[in-house]
Amino acid sequence: MFKKNKKRNNDIVKRSRQLSLFTIPGLVWLFVFAYLPMFGLILAFKDYKNIDGNFFTSLFKSEWTLKNFEILFRGNKLFTVVRNTLGYNMVFIVLNIIVPLIVAILLHELLNRRSAKVYQTITFLPYFLSWIVISYSIYAMLAYNGGLFNQIRALFGLKPMDWYRTPSVWPFIFIFLNTWKSLGYNTIIYLAALAGIDKSLYEAASIDGATKIQQALNITIPLLRPVIIITFVLSLGGIFRSDFGLFFHVPNSGGAGDTLRNVAEVIDTYTYKLLMVSQNLRQSAAINFIQSVIGFILIFSANFIVKRYDPDRALY
Repeated sequence: MFKKNKKRNNDIVKRSRQLSLFTIPGLVWLFVFAYLPMFGLILAFKDYKNIDGNFFTSLFKSEWTLKNFEILFRGNKLFTVVRNTLGYNMVFIVLNIIVPLIVAILLHELLNRRSAKVYQTITFLPYFLSWIVISYSIYAMLAYNGGLFNQIRALFGLKPMDWYRTPSVWPFIFIFLNTWKSLGYNTIIYLAALAGIDKSLYEAASIDGATKIQQALNITIPLLRPVIIITFVLSLGGIFRSDFGLFFHVPNSGGAGDTLRNVAEVIDTYTYKLLMVSQNLRQSAAINFIQSVIGFILIFSANFIVKRYDPDRALY
């Protein structure tokens, strides 16, 4: 009996080693592109000066300082950037939970599975489009001369509108594009969770006379609560990070320039301009460091609150 169990354990260990080999490429990728770049955070605490042309030598010989963080408390420009980042991301988080959840429930209720797969594919396709492609598509619709929207306005006798010089409409454009592009990906998450719900619960509810809306409110959404909580907590970690392509490529495709700065400038585009225009590596690193710290604190705090009131739903 002992020999039989020992042989079984050896087989499990051998099989585990073989499977572990498949994780090596992923671990190497994670180390090179996620952990190794963390070394650059030292720049945030250095008065970096190019001493002898070698980046690493100059980095270690430069003096330690906290002056790079002064940009966080200087002027109103950064206030506008932080306001935009937080405002957009809070709306994105809410909509990217509610809208995909509704779509997932509707797709799950479709009796024709072929139609459900077609609709699911249609919603998922935008996720694979780059923001550069989307930005030129938006330009084709919003261009002052020959744009689709202005052509439609002309049919009703309205004057053409210079969309790229009208800041008030762009928050709605950003919100729509973000929700539209991420809809398919987020919907799949909820569809996968819906597949695990026992269908007998719906059958029993139907026998008791419950409508589809009542079933969704009393069965589907409560059982999806763990997925919703995890999605929300993880989203909080990125609340100080923005989709660079959305806020950089889309408005700039129409040559908006500084016209849309008050509504389109977020932390990531601001950092990019510091790096590329001002060549300020130190302040860019300082802003990224603050983003990471705040993201970690928010995830930890949100998980602590969830764990206190519902321990089974916490991340750890």
